[in-house]
Amino acid sequence: MCGVAGCFIEASSRNSEQHVQRLALALHALGHRGPDDRGLETFRLAQGFLELGQTRLSIIDLSSRGHQPMRSADGRYTIVFNGEIYNYRELRGNLTKRGAPFVSESDTEVLLAAWSEWGRSCLTRLTGMFAFGVYDNVEAHLTLVRDAFGIKPLFYSHENADFLFASEIPALLALKSGRAQLNWQRAYDYLVHGDYDSGPETFFEGIFHLPPGHLLRVDLANGKAGTPECWWTPSLAERRDLTFEQATEAVRETFLQSVRLHLRSDVPLGAALSGGIDSSAVVCAMRHVAPDAAINTFSYIAAGSELNEEPWVDMVNARVGASAHKVVVSPQELARDLDDMIRTQGEPFGSTSIYAQYRVYQLAKANGVTVTLDGQGADEMLAGYIGYPGQRLRSLLEQGKFAEAWHFLDRWSQWPGRSRVAGLKRAIAEITNGSLHEALRMFDGRRALPDWINAGELKDHGVVRRFPRLRPESDELGRRVMAELALSLTTRGLPALLRHGDRNSMRFSVESRVPFLTLEMTSLLLSLPEHYVISPRGETKHVFRAAMRGIVPDQILDRRDKIGFATPERDWFTSTADTIRGWLTENPHLPLLKRREVIDAFDRIISGKEEFSWQVWRWINFSRWHAQFLS
Repeated sequence: MCGVAGCFIEASSRNSEQHVQRLALALHALGHRGPDDRGLETFRLAQGFLELGQTRLSIIDLSSRGHQPMRSADGRYTIVFNGEIYNYRELRGNLTKRGAPFVSESDTEVLLAAWSEWGRSCLTRLTGMFAFGVYDNVEAHLTLVRDAFGIKPLFYSHENADFLFASEIPALLALKSGRAQLNWQRAYDYLVHGDYDSGPETFFEGIFHLPPGHLLRVDLANGKAGTPECWWTPSLAERRDLTFEQATEAVRETFLQSVRLHLRSDVPLGAALSGGIDSSAVVCAMRHVAPDAAINTFSYIAAGSELNEEPWVDMVNARVGASAHKVVVSPQELARDLDDMIRTQGEPFGSTSIYAQYRVYQLAKANGVTVTLDGQGADEMLAGYIGYPGQRLRSLLEQGKFAEAWHFLDRWSQWPGRSRVAGLKRAIAEITNGSLHEALRMFDGRRALPDWINAGELKDHGVVRRFPRLRPESDELGRRVMAELALSLTTRGLPALLRHGDRNSMRFSVESRVPFLTLEMTSLLLSLPEHYVISPRGETKHVFRAAMRGIVPDQILDRRDKIGFATPERDWFTSTADTIRGWLTENPHLPLLKRREVIDAFDRIISGKEEFSWQVWRWINFSRWHAQFLS
């Protein structure tokens, strides 16, 4: 796992020495992503200078032969690469037969040879996570590529005639000569609607994510970048050739094979274990495919809270004979680490559960584990959380299955935390759009202009004051759940979760792997009939639960709740109310927010006069983030 950065500097803009220094600063900012090695190379072109840099966390082939930037055997291509290619051995065998020479055991060299042999068509052959830049000195262009799910990050920006890119925003800011500016629309969407990481724009004006499953070509004759091109999109075509039992077997074998590949490492590895179905399946699959391997698990324990999952964690550890490592977190520790966590994430985020994850990876690092496996992505592939009831009801109604729709709603509502009214609300939200949808949101108490928002500033900056709703592109009748899952995988939902995991793990130089997220696994699951994924009685992850019978304890597979690394947020905030109140008042120039109204609303929530919500965290997170990056 690594960090990458680079820039194309137009010849007339400024001297290259200054930008070599800036790139060195960017690599320093990425040092936590790659503490084992560092490389930097400058290419002098007729039109300017191309500079490529990388920091390396050695996972596969720990020798100096894995150093980057790395050139292809014929000298045409140079790559800087962040990620892992798990099927590199199989690809290497194929490429060797085609005459490709190899001098190392690194997956970077295999990736470079694959690009040299097949170009962009190599991307669908890769099982892994990646973000890389590859320079073609024959055609004089730079291509940036991001993996299908966006597991690994990649940001870019234009500054005058220059083009800049990096793995993280702080590194990109080090490359820029101008001062960073706030993206007001993103800030509003986050503060009012809780939306973030759902598109190419970031909280910084003019800095963009390369979207998951996209590549971007930069013409080095003029430094101009084209439009990001999609190289992979999920298919929703339904397979009708598999019985439920056959689908169960296919899911089982595909998942176990993915775990096998994800265990390839030349350094110690373990797993992040919450006690839920997904992380438990990963840990139990590790034992199933590697009976004699040492397994270390790392868990957050919400001691004294109804969110405590320690009994489930203990059950899994006992099942596989793992060495268990646990961390209990106090409100005072959150206050202590808050600024570092916000700096680590680079942009505001959803809740304090991210701190629980932050401490889990810190624990892994403290115990000498460099690679962990994680259950991220399963919910977005298997209709997890509460089972996408609105989309499922719509699918059934579109197929004319009215009685089946009613029975589904009735059975779905009997699970914990659900009700018929909640299911109907989601169904109505699914079939409405435009102004009617906005009106229903307001009727439900979700206002587009709360009292604590400065409406005048929003108008001055052209902010669109409505919920940033995204809809699936597919309009295939009866496949509404699958269309929503595809959107969650690539646009809204999973990208934010992957950002949290990447930044938290890399903060402690730990590589987090996500074996659910492979093209093969995704293609299989999204091709299944919807009732294989969410059962007629409202059971989420239906086919996966069946696939894991005999591998994961039945008590785990039969769980009807979902917690994950959830934290007792209200208790934390109540016990540190005075500290939080100070945070919310110390920045007199904080944009968007009316300080007095925010403090009054905070006091009402803490005193119990208003219902508690994640809104409190958004105020805290935005104010502390703004103080670090933009004040």
